[in-house]
Amino acid sequence: MPSQGNIMKKTLAILSVAFVLAGCQSAPPINFSVPNVGYSTKKIDAELKSMTVGIARADEKTGDLPAGMETLVPQLWQTSLQEALNKMAIFNDDASNKVNLTVKILKLDIPSFGAGMTTEVAARYELLDRKNGAVIYTQDISSKGEVPYDYAFSGVTRVRESINRSVQNNITQFLQALQTVDVSKPMFPVKVSQK
Repeated sequence: MPSQGNIMKKTLAILSVAFVLAGCQSAPPINFSVPNVGYSTKKIDAELKSMTVGIARADEKTGDLPAGMETLVPQLWQTSLQEALNKMAIFNDDASNKVNLTVKILKLDIPSFGAGMTTEVAARYELLDRKNGAVIYTQDISSKGEVPYDYAFSGVTRVRESINRSVQNNITQFLQALQTVDVSKPMFPVKVSQK
């Protein structure tokens, strides 16, 4: 049976997340849009046909995933990732290869209080070949968003900005890794049985 202290900590964490995601008038918006994304001269010889961002199952998660984030965070993450990929133009829309991108949010550890705020995030990115199901690329990416105590007086403002930075840093790491992807060399090719 959980102790009274553990129940109280979980209740405070859930209330903090609800307050942070709901926000207040003076707090910055939750915005995962990645700044300074440039056009990529390296191209992936594949067309990106679909992309999904979702929450990891209980057996997949690597840390806390606060209640109340199931809808808003994946939607904002997907919108920001799509925006970044559009700016990079790294996929070739005329390619015969077609791929899907899936992102699973494995962890979103939000600080409940403190002077400086640090949010930790982890997500699994997978690029799949639509023709044969081969995993072209897969990686778990962890990142942090740190906001110093002097960033803003309001703790809610610091927490929201740390969430923004952690996800932006996560997407940025994925975009950098994407530049090394070669669809002709999948990480986990489909094994073809020979008769």
